[in-house]
Amino acid sequence: MRSLLVDLTPVRVSPAFRRLWLGLSVANLGAQLTVVAVGLQVYALTQSTFAVGVLGVCALVPLIVFGLYGGALVDHYDRRTVALVASVVSWVAVLALVAQAAAGNEHVGVLYALVAVQSAAGAVNSPARMAIVPRLLEPRLMPAANALQTMGWNVALTVGPLVGAGLVAGIGYTWAYAVDAALFTFALAALLRLPPVPPEPSAHRSERLGLGSVVDGLRYLGTQPNVRMTFVVDLIAMVTSMPRVLFPAVGVLYLGGGETTTGVLLAAVAAGGIVAGLFSGGLARVRWQGRVIALAITAWGLSIVAFGLVLVVAGPTSPTGVLPVALALAVVTLALAGASDAVSSVFRQTILQTATPDDMRGRLQGVFVVVVAGGPRLGELVLGALSVRVGEGWAAVLGGVACVVLLWLLVRAQRAFWQYDAENPTP
Repeated sequence: MRSLLVDLTPVRVSPAFRRLWLGLSVANLGAQLTVVAVGLQVYALTQSTFAVGVLGVCALVPLIVFGLYGGALVDHYDRRTVALVASVVSWVAVLALVAQAAAGNEHVGVLYALVAVQSAAGAVNSPARMAIVPRLLEPRLMPAANALQTMGWNVALTVGPLVGAGLVAGIGYTWAYAVDAALFTFALAALLRLPPVPPEPSAHRSERLGLGSVVDGLRYLGTQPNVRMTFVVDLIAMVTSMPRVLFPAVGVLYLGGGETTTGVLLAAVAAGGIVAGLFSGGLARVRWQGRVIALAITAWGLSIVAFGLVLVVAGPTSPTGVLPVALALAVVTLALAGASDAVSSVFRQTILQTATPDDMRGRLQGVFVVVVAGGPRLGELVLGALSVRVGEGWAAVLGGVACVVLLWLLVRAQRAFWQYDAENPTP
């Protein structure tokens, strides 16, 4: 039984990784407080759901631009320095959120601008941090390290929104942002205590910095089929079957409970990821990682199909109260989806970190950030449009089926990914 539980070897053997993981886990929790608080403040100022939706655009555009460029910076400068500078910029943006709330700001544009700054800084910070981890641990420990990081992220996604909403309701926006600023100092302290992490010398390193360096990274990705597949299979899963956009309607039309049910469904996905992390001990011993990714994404798609079938059976009846049996089944299916996605994430990140040379790791991590952020957004658009034609239940069913079918067509076409061997990683 002990061998099935989360493998803590990375935090035992590497004090630097332990500090970084703890610091970032605490900081991610604070970041989720701010995500909720900003959304609530924008709605309070505008009384417009559309205005809240604009926050997503303000975050996504800088993330795409600076995610790609930030990866180029990571491959040219000391990664600790890049991560530290970007973190300081994020921290200053949070302090500005504290200041505007304390001053009684009534201009929503201020919030949009600060969210954009946070997103840009985070897009640089993320590839820098992810490129640092392989320098702190042996390759054999990367699955366990990624399982720990995925679990920390899912804990933040589960607890953060609940705490953030409670802080706003109880003590106001100023203190909610202030808590985030305080928690962010844990990440700053962890980065400050890291040793320098300059890029390793390479005869293939490009001296170009900027768009040319980004293009070099994309060209390199085009020559690496296994690494490229980690991005493509994730896009297939997220674009075809990300169910998050369906949850508000599900809470009103299918399961009852309104906003509360929406929150429960969101938490169910993250909770599944936490459970997968707690029982991730066996992941460190997986050799055929491409196969596990394919099977995990298959499980994701089938879980979304099951979720859709629960809605189809319940029907859009606009119940006056919560349907407990249907809600319980929906929670189980989404928890299974979250667990499957967590397993896929662990090995997609592991392949990227172990099969990519150090001098390209930052740029490909930047692409990873863009894919992880952009895929779910596109998926929300796809399922949202599909639900208008066939309803939320059938949209989930068709999306899950499309995910599984497209995945296996691609795996059959790229047999090398199915044969990917962690003991002899090939990009």
